[in-house]
Amino acid sequence: MILLDALRALAPVALLGPLAASDTTALRARCDGAVAFLRDVQRMEVEVTLDSLNDWRTRRRLPSCHVTAAGGTTGTVQSEATAFYERLPAAGWTRTPEPRDSPREASLRFRKDGADCLFNINREALLFTDAETAVLERLKLAPGAVSYHVFVMCVEALPAATDR
Repeated sequence: MILLDALRALAPVALLGPLAASDTTALRARCDGAVAFLRDVQRMEVEVTLDSLNDWRTRRRLPSCHVTAAGGTTGTVQSEATAFYERLPAAGWTRTPEPRDSPREASLRFRKDGADCLFNINREALLFTDAETAVLERLKLAPGAVSYHVFVMCVEALPAATDR
């Protein structure tokens, strides 16, 4: 069972191909800004995982880090989401320059320190991942608070493909 748990923990890294320890450290660091915002500003429980994703902007498969977070609010999740997206620019994040980066969606792409991060806020756990379970288990809600969840995918900030 311990071996199986160890293999599950390594599976996202295996998808990236062979990476040196310094590469995984650099990839994990790409999420540092999102982790700091979620943990220090939003006071959320966070977990970071490594993966890759097909980036429609660059038309490339890019190594990525993901941040799964759970927090609580005494307001509505909708009002918390609005405040959340207002706090990001105050913390030094800027909207990415591509106007098609989620124009009418609940998830928005922001840039900071060389990383483009897509932030998505949900009322409840939707991914059923180990990271989601871990942050929920650590979350301690204040009386009257409800939980909400944030999933962030970060990649290196690169210009959008020009051949659309």
